[in-house]
Amino acid sequence: MFKRKEIEQTIMVNTDAKETNLIIAGTKILGDIVSDNNIHVEGEIHGNIACKGKVTIGPSGRVKGNINCLTCEIHGKIDGEIKVEDLLTLKETSRIHGNILTMKLKIDEGSFFEGSCKMSSALPDMSDVEELELNEE
Repeated sequence: MFKRKEIEQTIMVNTDAKETNLIIAGTKILGDIVSDNNIHVEGEIHGNIACKGKVTIGPSGRVKGNINCLTCEIHGKIDGEIKVEDLLTLKETSRIHGNILTMKLKIDEGSFFEGSCKMSSALPDMSDVEELELNEE
């Protein structure tokens, strides 16, 4: 019971961060992205995203790779596995091809998802974020 309250406070601190990395439309990144701050993607990424905050994939955003983050909102297209520690929101324009692991899932009418989905009250393992940070050096 006390542990849940600690988790909620952590989520609020990380998702409300004022600093957001923005990848604008027309930008194409080949490689992995690791960030402690939020990420908003309107461009195209061919690589994995590991984020300790919120990842937003805008309507023009495309990701071909895995996403591992605290919270996620998807309007665009994803080809890869998605691991979200808290809430994953699939908006009506989202197109997902890959497996999902999350604690909470919200799917708007019109969104498309092809793959398996596992929801758990236990938090997903965020060791992938640490692994990417270690491999980066």
